[in-house]
Amino acid sequence: MKLSVIIPCYNEVGTISQVIEAVKKSPVDCEIIIVDDCSTDGTRQVLESQIESIVDQVIYHPRNRGKGAALRTGFAAATGEIVIVQDADLEYDPQEYPLMIEPILKGKADVVFGSRFQGGRPHRVVYFWHMVGNKFLTLLSNMLTNINLTDMETCYKAFRREIIQSLRIQENRFGFEPEITAKVAKLNCIIYEVGISYYGRTYKEGKKIGWKDGFWAIFCIFKYNLLP
Repeated sequence: MKLSVIIPCYNEVGTISQVIEAVKKSPVDCEIIIVDDCSTDGTRQVLESQIESIVDQVIYHPRNRGKGAALRTGFAAATGEIVIVQDADLEYDPQEYPLMIEPILKGKADVVFGSRFQGGRPHRVVYFWHMVGNKFLTLLSNMLTNINLTDMETCYKAFRREIIQSLRIQENRFGFEPEITAKVAKLNCIIYEVGISYYGRTYKEGKKIGWKDGFWAIFCIFKYNLLP
């Protein structure tokens, strides 16, 4: 069974080559699709000169549209039976793809969330208030979806391809996470959660999500759960 790895990428010149190397070393047969969201720091030049020839597709957005828009583009291009999201930083480990896709391979799940707050795998200690915010957003989302996640905001989400390609994703930025959670819950998908490692980075190292995205996530939780 082929796994499509969707890598949204914006201004990741310092990590993109390492991420691709790590994905190619993963123990799963991967289709690698990179969506560059109009990077301005030299990432595009690295993609064109070093990476295009060793991955399946690199798609370039002519203007910056956000992570959700990049994922929308990548999902549409995927051909694997399972689709997973891989951020273009070094926070998540591609060696854990087998953990993520095992419930789908066994026919037990339609969607799998990789939880940073479950299990005994290593976690870099970074921001306390980010952890509080993530848990608050997960709690609020769970209250409206009536599913029992521990980490709604995780990057690592794996889907049966027919599921993710059947959904119309509207959010262009980090609102993708609460939107997709609400929509797979409304579809009555069978959702599993597995514990994953997390090698978080600081803002100095390139982390992009901020407090404004947290407030927008609250809006998205209500919007996509309460509106038809």
